[in-house]
Amino acid sequence: MNLIERAGLGLLHRIDPERAHGLSLKALTLGLVPLPGVVTSARLATRVAGLDLPNPVGLAAGFDKNAVAIGPLMRAGFGFIEVGAATPRPQPGNPQPRLFRLAEDRAAINRFGFNNEGAAAISARLALRPKGPVPVGLNLGANKDSADRAADFAAVLAACGPHVDFATVNVSSPNTEKLRDLQGRAALAALLAGVMETRATLARPIPVFLKIAPDLTEADLADVAEVALASGVDAVIATNTTLSREGLKSTHRDQAGGLSGAPLFERSTRVLARLSVLTEGRLPLIGVGGISTPDQAFQKIRAGASAVQLYTAMVYEGIGLAARIAHGLDSLLERNGFANVADAVGTGRADWL
Repeated sequence: MNLIERAGLGLLHRIDPERAHGLSLKALTLGLVPLPGVVTSARLATRVAGLDLPNPVGLAAGFDKNAVAIGPLMRAGFGFIEVGAATPRPQPGNPQPRLFRLAEDRAAINRFGFNNEGAAAISARLALRPKGPVPVGLNLGANKDSADRAADFAAVLAACGPHVDFATVNVSSPNTEKLRDLQGRAALAALLAGVMETRATLARPIPVFLKIAPDLTEADLADVAEVALASGVDAVIATNTTLSREGLKSTHRDQAGGLSGAPLFERSTRVLARLSVLTEGRLPLIGVGGISTPDQAFQKIRAGASAVQLYTAMVYEGIGLAARIAHGLDSLLERNGFANVADAVGTGRADWL
């Protein structure tokens, strides 16, 4: 981390977390943050679900909910970025405060509740986004007061699908009441059928991903794997935030919401490895949860992930973390004799089962 980044993080950590997040986005859009540009190499470049990635280190949804900083984020060292979540209609989300730093645990708890400016505004920004080698995707959400939440996902895809490279069905956020109920076998199958029907109407059909929770039982996970394979989704993102509070030390540990960051690493990686077994390598997996070092990214890949995503660790390590992890991962691949990241996928899965 350079001195500018360290000083900036120090200042941001002195103010309310949600306001600090907004300021970090503003700094990016104003060009105040030094950016490394695209990070790639022969070892890092890979193809996942039909997408050519310069490197397998992505940005998870939630950082840029309203697609306001796509250009700078494409130059921040990520191999792909995901914006959103977007809902059909704008909604304010849950009352503030709703974001809490757990510095002792290198974690965060949020209960945002899909706050965003709505599909129309986000679609307009996506239509004007710069093009380049870094794929841009959108996380699809549902309005809290919707009478048909399953239909909401298809509606957002219809509005924004023409302007993105992939879309993620997010039924795993713990902050919209009963949203996770859509992960059940019948509900998930029906929801994905509607989304896939909408995708077929796009002039340029795009890959559709499914994002799951880390708190699923073994039986639930088996159902999700079966439905994902049958539905034709192109990849699964494992995982979203957890409701667990096991082992936390910070004073905010009992706040309601989803926990992300370092405490999630082991839980999410075990779910990832198990899902890799259940899908028998027939579906690319994207590993998310607790990654803050190149070695942790490498562990996710060896557990079965074809790519990974970051978010919470940047609260403590800065936006430059993506490039540092990509470069470090390149070195780890070389040191372990892998000519390409795809060759390492799943090679350490047994360690997590």
